[in-house]
Amino acid sequence: MALIIGLATIFSTLLGGLFGIRFKDKLHLILGFSAGAVIGVAIFDLVPESIELATKFYSIDLVTVFMAIGFILYMILDRFFALRAQCHDGEECQNENHLGQLGAAALCLHSFLDGLAIGLAFQVNQSVGWVVATAVLAHDFSDGINTVNMILKDKGNLKSAYKWLVVDALAPAFGVLTTLFFTVPEAVLGLILAAFTGLFLYIGASDLIPESHHRHPAFLTTVMTILGMSVIYTAIHFAG
Repeated sequence: MALIIGLATIFSTLLGGLFGIRFKDKLHLILGFSAGAVIGVAIFDLVPESIELATKFYSIDLVTVFMAIGFILYMILDRFFALRAQCHDGEECQNENHLGQLGAAALCLHSFLDGLAIGLAFQVNQSVGWVVATAVLAHDFSDGINTVNMILKDKGNLKSAYKWLVVDALAPAFGVLTTLFFTVPEAVLGLILAAFTGLFLYIGASDLIPESHHRHPAFLTTVMTILGMSVIYTAIHFAG
């Protein structure tokens, strides 16, 4: 089942990229919903599941520390690529498209981690796997949008944008595929889910929400973010 979801992430990312090229004026609503979905999964699903699994072996303090570690590690990764993509004061950017490709590469790595999250979630149980998969599919849609935008805004051509979109679409599927070749012990799995909680919180709060509000009225995007969280909460509730 995880492998089928992995294949679905390919189409979600590709669809997002094509949507980003065709409907630029509606992106803020999609990104707002994606932000709510990702944050909702972190709060309503990953937090209780990681606590339930990990506290059989460790203290809850250690679980929350791993949540913080996941947040911090992804923040460092995000800032590293952001800093590498900046021109120093007084220097002229010689190759702006190279900067866009650097950002697109970071998104591909992030998409690979999304695939790992799906595969590991299905190792917990089917319900957790489906909830995480729902959030990742919504998030991969926005990833496709961000990938093509990152290339095009830095003077890249459509051919380059499509190339990076395909790479980004395949990345989460490869992430899911890798989890088919190993099984994580329950004692470790709870801590990994805690780390992914921090990662999802960072993606939603630091990436998707600001991007959805960028140059757009905050009211509608806020409504879409709350709707995204509500949909995930409802899905988790009925999944039991």
